Amino acid sequence: MTCCGLKCGLTTGTLLGALIALLGGILIPVGNMFIKNTVLTETVLENGTLAFDTWTSVDTQMYRQFWLFDVQNPDDVLSQGAKPVLVQKGPYTYRTRFTPKTNVTFNDNYTVTFVRPAGAIFEPSMSVGTEEDVFTSLNLAVAGVYSLLDHRLANLLIQRSSSTLFQSRTVKELLWGYKDPMLGSRLGVFYPYNDTIDGPYTVFTGKDDINNVATIERWAGETSLSYWNDPYCNKINGTDGSSFHPFLNKKEPLFFFSSDICRSVSAEYEETVDLKGIDVYRYMLPPEALASPVENPDNQCYCTDSVITRNCTTAGLLDLTACRGTPVFLSLPHFLYGSNNLHQGVIGLNPNFDEHSIFLDVEPITGFTLRFAKRLQVNMLYGPSDSIVILNKIKDYTVFPILWVNETAVLDDETADMFKKELTARIDLLEGFQIGLIVFGLVLFASCLIGLIAVCTKPSNNKLSLIVK
Repeated sequence: MTCCGLKCGLTTGTLLGALIALLGGILIPVGNMFIKNTVLTETVLENGTLAFDTWTSVDTQMYRQFWLFDVQNPDDVLSQGAKPVLVQKGPYTYRTRFTPKTNVTFNDNYTVTFVRPAGAIFEPSMSVGTEEDVFTSLNLAVAGVYSLLDHRLANLLIQRSSSTLFQSRTVKELLWGYKDPMLGSRLGVFYPYNDTIDGPYTVFTGKDDINNVATIERWAGETSLSYWNDPYCNKINGTDGSSFHPFLNKKEPLFFFSSDICRSVSAEYEETVDLKGIDVYRYMLPPEALASPVENPDNQCYCTDSVITRNCTTAGLLDLTACRGTPVFLSLPHFLYGSNNLHQGVIGLNPNFDEHSIFLDVEPITGFTLRFAKRLQVNMLYGPSDSIVILNKIKDYTVFPILWVNETAVLDDETADMFKKELTARIDLLEGFQIGLIVFGLVLFASCLIGLIAVCTKPSNNKLSLIVK
């Protein structure tokens, strides 16, 4: 090849390398725009989108695992006012939300309305025993009349039915209901549950504003709650937790409403974790959510009983009496983040962050929740009373843990593979193609440029011959 031909080839290679690298650079914003538009289209709640198919699907298995507390010293509590000694046993596992959303109706204001049927099917293979296992637990009826009725009337009802502070019940009875001899009606921690519905919910589809997708506009026909005597605490804020808007920002908390706890809460980014080959953001319920008003003034409107909460200084407890109609107090399992007086009232609790905290694992590009664990403890109250004979020896108010539940779900392997194929693999392929073009173009550009410089600076044969002569 002549010198001129070599120079032309190297010049062409240099220019071609620059163009290829430039093309790779141009494809980055173009590719990102393509990905963004695809995600924005597929995360709208309308027929035919990935979000809608996922939203209406019941393929993902959802479970409720129950750990029940068994009282070891019921006689000592009654006769001496001793602290209850508790031993937990579980899990007793039920499959829930196996029925799809019903009455799905699209509205004119870019919202969709639906109801969520409730049901539970016992899973023996995932449980430590049967539904007929017997526990000694707090008498739900006695705890109820203690908090709601005049104590002289409560004592009359208790003595007439020969009821006492504790009772022996099966798992099935405690969870789903039994006929109480004192009240003559059915009682159970979750009674009624089967064949009931949650909602109706009305949520935004995101068609007009993707940042509002899945955000609740109304629950049970109302835009706000009516339990807390305060607009802030009554606000229905966020989604139901199953999904959020796409392209999440780690610095922004996620808000969600739970009808189980009768309020909205927020979750904060904790870390990025790997879930079956998918990077997800883990969001945790912060301690401030159930902090006392002394530590978090926003919680002042959740303090409804100054006696039980010790002038609103008790942390880790939420009084659901106004919401449930029965004196139920909610906390995290084993009073995680709770005040010392809660822990000191009973013996046998061991709070553990990994086992008892609430978290959501959310895929940040789509905003889909791919795994979650909602852990809550159901408590009731008893205390001293001069008028209720069976409580004459009780020395102080006791928030008694009846059970705690872990509602959990995680995407299955098939869905994870589909998710990676449809989203992650395409993004990786596009990014690999972009980077490949840039790297190849820069290598070609640099090598040809170096060769061109070398050729242009090399002395010619004519000059060498003149020097020799």
